[in-house]
Amino acid sequence: MQQTTSYRTQSRSLLEQAFRELYAGDLRQAAEKGWDAAAHMVKAVAAERGWPHDDRRLLYDVLSRLVNELQDEELRDGFNAATFLLTLHKEDWLDREWVASSLGRVRTFVDAAEELICGR
Repeated sequence: MQQTTSYRTQSRSLLEQAFRELYAGDLRQAAEKGWDAAAHMVKAVAAERGWPHDDRRLLYDVLSRLVNELQDEELRDGFNAATFLLTLHKEDWLDREWVASSLGRVRTFVDAAEELICGR
């Protein structure tokens, strides 16, 4: 439970930082923080359920399990937005509209994933 709470708190903090970086014009940091926010919320859900989550591949496994369990493709789409942000960060291809749009989708994803923990 403590691990779940820690991941949730970190996710929310990272998401706030991502939007601050976006508004400040640091698109590279905004993109990285957006990915990190989504990844930490996936870790929170996985920790809550006792699922392995200690590497990036396992995060995608967690997402697949959730999508299959809940029949909710929106979760996959939201996490794909986070993955896109990671790509933007790594490739240093940064466009404000792409980053802003993706961060909005990540915020929706983080809210939905958090509901899986809190709404139980």
